[in-house]
Amino acid sequence: MSTPSRRVFVTGLSALSPLGLDAESSWRALLEGRSGIAPITHFDASSFASRIAGEVKGFDVEQWMEAREAKRMARFAHFAVACAQMALDDSGVDLERIDRERFGVIIGSGIGGIPLVEQQHSLLLERGPRRLSPFLIPGMIINMASGVVSMRFGLKGPNSATVTACATGNHALGDALRMIQHGDADLILAGGTEAAVSPLSVGGFCAMKALSTRNDEPERASRPFDRDRDGFVMAEGCGLLLLESEDSARRRGARIYAEVAGFGATGDAFHMSAPPDDGDGMVRVMRAALADAGLTPAEIGYVNAHGTSTPTGDVIEARAVRRVFGQHADKLVVSSTKSATGHLLGAAGGLESVFSCLAVDRGVCPPTINLDHLDPRIASTEGDDPIALPRECFAPGRPVEREVGAALSNSFGFGGTNATLVFRKVA
Repeated sequence: MSTPSRRVFVTGLSALSPLGLDAESSWRALLEGRSGIAPITHFDASSFASRIAGEVKGFDVEQWMEAREAKRMARFAHFAVACAQMALDDSGVDLERIDRERFGVIIGSGIGGIPLVEQQHSLLLERGPRRLSPFLIPGMIINMASGVVSMRFGLKGPNSATVTACATGNHALGDALRMIQHGDADLILAGGTEAAVSPLSVGGFCAMKALSTRNDEPERASRPFDRDRDGFVMAEGCGLLLLESEDSARRRGARIYAEVAGFGATGDAFHMSAPPDDGDGMVRVMRAALADAGLTPAEIGYVNAHGTSTPTGDVIEARAVRRVFGQHADKLVVSSTKSATGHLLGAAGGLESVFSCLAVDRGVCPPTINLDHLDPRIASTEGDDPIALPRECFAPGRPVEREVGAALSNSFGFGGTNATLVFRKVA
């Protein structure tokens, strides 16, 4: 295998989230410590143990496409089209002056068009197979998000989709990084999209007892690293980055948010839905990303944690951060933006990469909200494997202004799949 030689920059970004309908409004709400969690409105959740979610509010698909076209695809693909347009606009790229055969799309999703599947299955049972939509299959498959973006903008480079549960977005960005480094493309729109707040998805996670049931205080339900957390909060949205080779970006005078400096991927080989207690896969993936970036732990200023607000996962990730960063961990800001957005599943890595790039670009680390009492196991200095991360490390309740030379973003998924990205400031 040839050694990657091309540097890769982030020259555009976009977001749809429970906090806002674009990257700027989402970022602003995040820094203000606002929560995007509220009672579910997509369906009647009154009989569900968890009745709250992070929904994208006020999204009008007809702002981005005609109603007839929108009916041919599922909501997760609607999000991808909207975010693709916003990322392209943000980048200032002129598609008429770009070789579109060198411009790719890699947009993943964890669950894809499951609300469409539910709706069509009900139709099948009630009215028979002749009533099924001819757009069911293309609407439900996960790679259709990349497909419709490619078709809409005439992007003929690499076109694929990752499906690695909650690590999906980071894997999509990592794949895009490698393709540009190796010369398979010059520009790639990459990230994740998800719209799975539906009865079957929510019910399935409820059956696993994975979701928070703090239904009377939805805005306080997502509380990573807090002593009183009781599960994650499902959310929907999309986050995309435009990755571009240095030559292409410099040639057109692009605005550069950050360099995608490193990527790591590992497997736990342990359990379907839980990491091992020692966080071995998490440790190895962070070290792999740092090695790929050619950076030492001391050169990282901010870690966007996976931090889902589950009772065990948060402690294991904190332990892994301590093992990777050693004494430097005390100087890090380690925040979970899921405290404000909820968990976007396959779109989480994309959105959190947007936030990580903005932290590097603007010199401010977003907060972890709802961190009233740090889990004593995270603050522990006793035992054979002490964690001892101070509460202040997590930026509780307010952002931290500091120069961030490099940031690390973690995503871990069911099946024991782990993906970490490193974003570095470009002088």
